Amino acid sequence: MSLLLTVAAMAVLALATATLGMRRAFVVVTVRGRSMQPTLRDGDRVLVRRRGVTAVRPDDLVVFADVIDAPPVPVPAGAAEDDGPRTVWVVKRAVAVPGDPVPEARVPVLAGGTTSVPAERLVVLGDNPAVSRDSRLYGYVAAERLLGVVIRRM
Repeated sequence: MSLLLTVAAMAVLALATATLGMRRAFVVVTVRGRSMQPTLRDGDRVLVRRRGVTAVRPDDLVVFADVIDAPPVPVPAGAAEDDGPRTVWVVKRAVAVPGDPVPEARVPVLAGGTTSVPAERLVVLGDNPAVSRDSRLYGYVAAERLLGVVIRRM
């Protein structure tokens, strides 16, 4: 009986460790707004793999912390008011990664003499330019804001 309990405890521990590892590597993010239509719609949920800027390739969908000061996110019912600020995640398409030429025709605000995207920076665009706040507005996205790369829609 003791052996059975030991095996069961080890299985539970292995499952907990695997779950924790998955939670550190992957996260689910809900899309808000119309900036990625028609690829993604408001309310879609995407699976994101936590990755650094060096793992991003042009045309990847990326998730990063909003770079523009946004109004505070309403506190959900049942949450404590002192939970602190919440990160607003943004989904956009990477169009240029470190070392790539700056896409001046598509992102004129970045043109200022720079010929390539600096290290630790990305150029991102929304698929719906009519409503998207992206690199055309705020320039490069710093690597420390990057959460990861979208793996798939859920």
